[in-house]
Order: sequence, then structure tokens, then C-alpha cells
Amino acid sequence: MEKPVAQAPEKAASEEKLLDDKELELERERKLKKEQKAREKEEKKLKAKQKEAARLQAQATSDGPKKSEKKQKKKAADDENPEDFIDPETPSGQKKSLAPQMAKQYSPSTVEKSWYAWWESAGYFGADPASSKPPFVIVLPPPNVTGALHIGHALTVAIEDAMIRWRRMSGYNALWVPGVDHAGIATQVVVEKKLMRERKLTRHDIGRDKFISEVLKWKDQYGGTILGQLRRLGASLDWSRECFTMDDQRSKAVTEAFVRLHKDGLVYRDYRLVNWDCTLLTAISDIEVDHLELKEETMLKVPGYSSPVQFGVLISFAYPLEEGLGEIIVATTRIETMLGDTAIAVHPEDKRYKHLHGKHAIHPFNGRKLKIICDAVLVDPTFGTGAVKITPAHDPNDFEVGKRHNLEFINIFTDDGKINSNGGAQFEGMPRFAARVAVIDALKEKGLYKDTKKNEMNLGICSRSNDVVEPMIKPQWFVNCHTMAKAGLDAVRSKKIEIIPQQYEQDWYRWLENIRDWCVSRQLWWGHRVPAWYVTLEDEQLSDLGSNNDRWIVARNECDAMLEAQKKYPGKKFQLNQDPDVLDTWFSSGLFPLTVLGWPDDTADLRAFYPTSVLETGLDILFFWVARMVMMGMQLGGDVPFQKVYLHPMIRDAHGRKMSKSLGNVVDPLEVINGTTLEDLLKRLEEGNLDQNELSVAREGKKKDFPDGIAECGTDALRFALISYTSQSDKINLDIKRVVGYRQWCNKLWNAIRFAMGKLGDHYTPPATIVVSSMPPVCKWILSVLNKAIGKTVTSLEAYKFADATSAIYSWWQYQLCDVFIEAVKPYFFNDSHEFDSARAACRDALWVCLDNGLRLLHPFMPYVTEELWQRLPQPKDSCRKNSIMISEYPSIVKEWADDKLESEIGIILDTVNKLRSLKPTTDTNERRPAFALCRGEDIAATVQCYQSLVVSLSSVSSLKILAESDETPPDCSTAVVNKDLSVYLQLQGALNAEVELEKLRKKRDEIQKLQHALSQKMEASGYREKAPPSVQEEDMRKLTAFFEQLRVIGEAEKKLDA
Repeated sequence: MEKPVAQAPEKAASEEKLLDDKELELERERKLKKEQKAREKEEKKLKAKQKEAARLQAQATSDGPKKSEKKQKKKAADDENPEDFIDPETPSGQKKSLAPQMAKQYSPSTVEKSWYAWWESAGYFGADPASSKPPFVIVLPPPNVTGALHIGHALTVAIEDAMIRWRRMSGYNALWVPGVDHAGIATQVVVEKKLMRERKLTRHDIGRDKFISEVLKWKDQYGGTILGQLRRLGASLDWSRECFTMDDQRSKAVTEAFVRLHKDGLVYRDYRLVNWDCTLLTAISDIEVDHLELKEETMLKVPGYSSPVQFGVLISFAYPLEEGLGEIIVATTRIETMLGDTAIAVHPEDKRYKHLHGKHAIHPFNGRKLKIICDAVLVDPTFGTGAVKITPAHDPNDFEVGKRHNLEFINIFTDDGKINSNGGAQFEGMPRFAARVAVIDALKEKGLYKDTKKNEMNLGICSRSNDVVEPMIKPQWFVNCHTMAKAGLDAVRSKKIEIIPQQYEQDWYRWLENIRDWCVSRQLWWGHRVPAWYVTLEDEQLSDLGSNNDRWIVARNECDAMLEAQKKYPGKKFQLNQDPDVLDTWFSSGLFPLTVLGWPDDTADLRAFYPTSVLETGLDILFFWVARMVMMGMQLGGDVPFQKVYLHPMIRDAHGRKMSKSLGNVVDPLEVINGTTLEDLLKRLEEGNLDQNELSVAREGKKKDFPDGIAECGTDALRFALISYTSQSDKINLDIKRVVGYRQWCNKLWNAIRFAMGKLGDHYTPPATIVVSSMPPVCKWILSVLNKAIGKTVTSLEAYKFADATSAIYSWWQYQLCDVFIEAVKPYFFNDSHEFDSARAACRDALWVCLDNGLRLLHPFMPYVTEELWQRLPQPKDSCRKNSIMISEYPSIVKEWADDKLESEIGIILDTVNKLRSLKPTTDTNERRPAFALCRGEDIAATVQCYQSLVVSLSSVSSLKILAESDETPPDCSTAVVNKDLSVYLQLQGALNAEVELEKLRKKRDEIQKLQHALSQKMEASGYREKAPPSVQEEDMRKLTAFFEQLRVIGEAEKKLDA
């Protein structure tokens, strides 16, 4: 029995003054009887409704339907026409024709068919520069034409398309520009491998023009593949603006940029140290250098060498000193470079070498004098012998020392990595690592070799050729980046550009504050030819090409170069020869936000859409691409190229390993979308460019990770999974099982709509507006929590917290709409009684509003399934609803739906349901048991009583009896604490296992005690009462009181079970 409502102390005191003790007692008894009678009457009504709801719910969900149900189902099945579930064929580009009936199961391939072609042909992806809508612009990071897209590209597409679709639905003039990158060195290497594998030819065998033709064939093949993949991924790109970094307009822009930068004094030609690849015979960028960490002596395979080469050791040897002063010992990891040494550096304060300042050592193989120089910047007197050999032409640090001390720069290598004549006749012609061994042997013969020790080191390896990178001095074209870098630093500091996540701002500052001039020329055939011509005057040898920097003329074309040369050398005969080198791929990529909008021409697109809104890319190219776009955009475009930079994590495999073709763990997004067998996965490897050793490792990797192949997941599930992963710091460990899970979730969405379509009926017409006040509480609640989901999704998207957005949407659909609301309203639909007509109508309206808003909320992340399902929803009468979900309005908060008090009440009810479910024995299937709710107070009792039938329905119990604190709890019950005011009991009727229940209670007690201890420590900490806001202290005290109450309830339950 529940406790009576306690009277206020003031009222009780006044009554006691008017009545004597006996009269007061009689009055109280009369009130109690009256209240009890009213309560019993209400309880009887509720029990009847509860019993009916439970019966209907059991009938709807039971695994063992009655014979009458079986007959009805059989009749319905017999009446079904299979053709009703098959979509008619849709001509390409037309709106998809849907089957009369929804299929019973979600099929990604069926759902995703036809929609994209219709969206594209309808012009939904386009943006108008004359539009009055605010612009929102993204430039797709152009994929390389080296091959098909990988899963990292799919992540980029998923995030960017979600942003574009959301903004488009939110009233923006949304433009997403597609493009493909020529990827100079990467593409050239791939095509060279193909030539060698298929025809046993090198590029030099066929010549430059024919080789370029081969690359163009490759570009056409894989460029088309990439564009097809982008469409399959649902990318709503404006294809009317599609571009290629080497098409005519982009080539014109690259030339213009080079000419303007040269005119501004920012492009120059010089002899500088570069990363040189002896296999590819070109300078390479820093991003093409992988750094291999060696902890000890390691033998590595190097291209062009039949035997492994030794690395990870430090070799010590002595240089003899002049004038019989003895010797000086130095050490190096690259002993062969001693052939190019021109000095030995010591620290000026190192007393050991004070007497040698300004003296010389003698090179043992060529007699060259090596000056002993003092350099406090380079030399650490505590490391090794405190003396450092200096090879200015082959080491970055030594290069700077050479400039500081005006040393001689002696290059000892040919372009293909052999010792040249500067290395001496004894070693000339030897491959560099063969010379390594020969130099050690020669030093031993002269008694100058000291020892070899293991040494930790970073070894630069070219990612394209796997060759060891050799620092070499070469005449190259450079861009002076210092003034442009300062502008880029200021743009981020002033928040003109915002980097997200903010932690990467420090990387930005570090890189740009320490920027070096950028080598932009490459000794390749595929790429933008350097627009510079060398003037060879009459009687000069052509072999002198490039030897005199003053003879270079930078121009837009050869005609302009000719006119410029005639002005420079009036009356002289000359010959012009264009530099055969090409520009670094990052040079053209760095111009991309400008060039895709028509720069250098003054176009409507450039005026309307520059600067762009956000640059979304991987965090690994923050410097190599993002910084260069900022520098070149501000220098040439007059403004930052984008307002925000969002850096997504890097995708690894499920084991945390970097994805690599040679490991066999690279995932093709189409293999996840379509599904594939292990056999087909292995076949794809065979068709690739891997050598036999790599192929063997890759096969084993595929067999281990995908023993059963990959299940068909569809585009929507892949996109949603990838975006949901973005909360994982700087790396994503992709597990395909998670994608499969979201594919199954799509099936749940499908079934939710199927249920709704059946319950809404063929003749249902949604109202233009809904009146929330007249709806049942559960309808008001679902709209209120939908409001919260909308708000959370939008604020998360605005903050670039994409995983939070997917979480908010998923939670609402899964845990609130499907698990609660749909289950809660089923009794209204299963009962034809006119008593429920108004409630049933309200449920229909609420259900339609939820599905309409929920699908639009989800659309940017799952475009295909949401379009298909949204098209099936009934339309309001006289509706001006858009033709496609992708151009409909994105949901926004409706103030009238908000009801925090109701959310709190039903939140307690759902906690109650979850606790009751947790008490059910695992052996129970459909058995329904009596439940009890022990309420400590009138308010909580009223709440539970109000939603009694909802608890019964959702928790699948046979009944729910409400107990007051003074009531005896029934025997043979398992118990759980909902909160300090509410505990629940489930009668197990002989199935109670006291030991099991005690163990559950013990675990719960331990959990609560830990929370209580942590909270107590926080509240007892010094400064807590002074610094913590009163509201926080009040909330903490409430939590602490609740913990104590829960522990008390658990203690009582343990005593009963022990009795």
C-alpha cells in the first residue's frame, strides 16, 4: 500500500489548533479511506488496460502464434504477388520506379540502383555563381591517377559529401568541385613498372613522346575508374566543373603561376642539396621519403644490389694531421661519403682540439687538405670523439656548415649512384654501397680504420622506388617560401584560417616557422614542363645548357621567351632550349582551389566561390599540400584559399597497421560495397604491380584478414561506419565487421518503415501541422527527444564533430524510435477499439513526423537508403514537398516539441524497463513474470503509475505492482536499484538462484562504492568548496546521497537473500 500524501506542517498545525486529538484522528482516517478507494478504482482501470496491452503485445511478438494467426499469415502470403516486390527497370537518368510493395529485406545493391543517375541528370549537384544563397564550397582533394580509389579516399568522400549535402539542405549554394591529379612521379613509376612487366622496356627505350602517350592511356583508364568509384560512393560533386591538373586550363594556370612568382623574385634557379633518387634519377619531395627507424645493425635489400647492404652502424676512422701532429678520429654511418670530405669540425670550447684550430688533416686517398674548423652549431663535444667529418655536398647539416665556412662542395656521385671522378680513380665507377666496403678495406690497409659499432639511425627511403635517398647538390628551380610562410602563419594566428582539430596548429607553426625553400623541379617526363628556356649564344656548346643561371628566361611560351631573349641579347644569334624538367606535383596541386574556379581568368566562379569554405583532407599532408595552397593562394589569389581546414585521421587495418599493397591489407571501397570472395581478392592481387616477394606476403595478409571474403555492405553502411570512426584521435583501425554491423542497421531502418507503412495505411494523409498538446505522452516524448537529436546533430556538424553527429542520429533511431516508440505504440495499432481512435491517429501523425525528419536527418550520411525510404512516405495534402530528399530542408528544432519534464519522467521509466530486463533469467524466452516497483515517495509512485502499462509492455513482464516503502517485498525476487527513489523486483517463482543474485548485488555494490569513493575524494579536495560553482556542489551532493541510498537498498536485498 502506498503512503498517504503528507500534509504541510503549517496546515497541520493550524488544524490541530481547531480540533482536539480525537477529532483530528477521525478526520485523518476519513481522508485515508477516501484516498484508498479512489486509488483502488484507478488501479483497477489501469490493470485492465495493462492486461489488454500485454495481451496484444504478446500476440504481436510471440514466437508461437496461434492457429488463427497462422491461417491469416498463410492467406496473406498466398495473396502476395512476387512481382509486387521487384522494382521496375528505370531508364538511366530518370527518377527511380519503386515496386508497389517494399521488399521484406534490405538489399544495398537494389536500393542504391538508379538514384545517383537521376540526381545527376536532374542537376541537383550544381551550383549557380549568380545565386543569392550563401556559398558553401569544398574542393575535392584530387585523387592520383595511379590507380583505383582506396578506403582513405572513401573516408574523404564520406565526410565531404556529408558536409555538402547538409549545407545544401540547409539553404546554402553548395558547390563541391571534382578533379583528378596527374601525380607526376607516382604515375610515371607505375607506368614504368607496367612497361617493364609487360614489354620488358624502359621509358628510355621508347622515348619521351611515346612514353607520355602510354601515361595518357593509363590516365584515361584509371581516371574513368576513379570517377566511377566517386559516383558509387554517392559523391554529389558538380560534374560540370570536373577538371584534371594537366588539362589546358590548369596547365595555363600553372605556367602563369610560375611566371608571376618568378617575376616577383620568388622563383629562382640554384645549386642546392636535394633528395635524390638514384633509381628514378630525379629529385623527390620530402613526402616521398619514408623514414625507416633502425635500432641496430640491419641488412637491407637495395634496388640494383644483389646482396643486402649493411646499415645501422657507426664506423670510426682516423685522418692523419699535417706537420706530424698525429691523427684525429671521426665517425660516420656513410663511410663512402668521406671521399667528398672537405673539412673537420670541432667545438670552439673543446680544450682537446684547441691546438688544432686552423690546422689541416690530410685526406688519405687524394692528399686533399681538410681544414679543422670551429662550429658550435653542429658539434656536440660530448658525443663521440667531439670531431665531425664535413661532406657539404652530401649531407644537409654539412651543407649548412659549408655555407657558413665557405667550404668546397665536392659531389662524388653520378646520377645513378656510382662514384664519379671526384671520388678518385681507386673507387671511380663503383656503386655507392660497393664503394662503402671498398673504402673500409682501403682504410684498414692504411691502418686508419678504428672500429664499427651498432648505431640507431633514421634511413631515408623513397616511397616510390624503395631506394635509399641520397642527398646531392643539383641545379634546380626553387620557390622562396619565407614571406609566403609568414602570411600563412599570420592567417592561422588571426583565425582567418581555423585548423580542426586545433591541436594541429602547433604542427603548422613548427613547419612554417622553420620552412626551407621549396625545390619544385623534377627530372621526370610526366608533368608540367618548366616554362623556362636557356639561351645558348652562337659558338657556345649546347652541352653547357643550364650552366649559367643568367641565361634562363622564364616565359608563358616560346614566342614570349624569344622576344625576351632578343631584348636581352640584341643583335646576337642564339638558340632557345626549354628545360626538360617538370614541376613538382605539389606545385599544381597547391594552386587547385584557384585553378578549379578558373584562375588566372576573372571568372564568375572565382568571384562567387573563392575563398572556399573548408579544406578537408588527411592530417599527413598538412604541410605538403595544405600549407602550399595557403601560401600560393594568398600570394596569387589575394586571399586565403579556404576558411577552415579539417584534418581527418589516417586509416589503418583492424590490427593498427598502415595499409600497404605489399602487406595485402589495402581495402578497395568497392569490395566492401559490393562484397567479394577471398578468391576474387587474391585474383585482384595477381593483377596488380607487386613483385613475387610482395605478392606472397600480400596473399597471406588477405587470407588472414578475410578468410570468408567480404560481405556485401553497400555504400550507406560504409560511409556511416567511416564517419563514425572519426572520433579515434589520429588513426582509425578499420574493422570491416563494424561496417557489416551498420549494414544490418540499415535493415532495421528498412523494417521500421515497413512497419510504419503498414500502420499508416494506404489512405493516410499527414497533416500540414500537428498539435502536440493533444497527443499521448509517448508521442510527445518521441518528438521531444527527436528535437534533442536534431539539435545535437546540427551543433556537431557545425563543430566538425562528425562522429558525434552519427552517434546522435543512430541513438535516436535505434534506442528511442525503434526500441521504445514503435514498441510502445504497437498496442494502439493492434487494438481496433474506438476508445483508442484519437490516440491511434496521434500515433500515426507522430510516427510520420519522426520518419520524415529522421530520414532527412540521416540523409547526408546515408544518401541512398534515405532517398528510397523517404520516397515511400505519404505526402501531406497540397504538399509542396521537394522532389528529392537531397534538396529538401534539413530538420531544425521545433520549440513546441521540447518537453524536458516529460523526457525526465520517461527517462526514469526506461531506466526501470532496462533494470527489469536485466533481472530476467537468461533461460527465459517469452515467459512473462510479475514485477514490483518499490517507490519511496508520492512523486515517483505517481510517475510509475502513470506509465505502468508502458513498463509492462516494454519490459515484457506479466504485471507491475506498485509498492510503498512500508510494504513487504514479495519473496523469491531478484532486485535492482533504479535510483534513490525507486527499486524494482522481478518474481522468479522458483527460478531464483540466491548465489547468482548475491553475486550480481556484490558487483553492483562494488561499482557504486567506487563511484561514491571517487566523488567523495573530489568533494573533499582542497579548494573544492571555494572554486566549484554552487550548482555543481549541489549536483554532487545529490549524486552522493543517491549512492548511499542505493547501497542501503542493496544491503537490504543481500540480507533477504542470506536469510
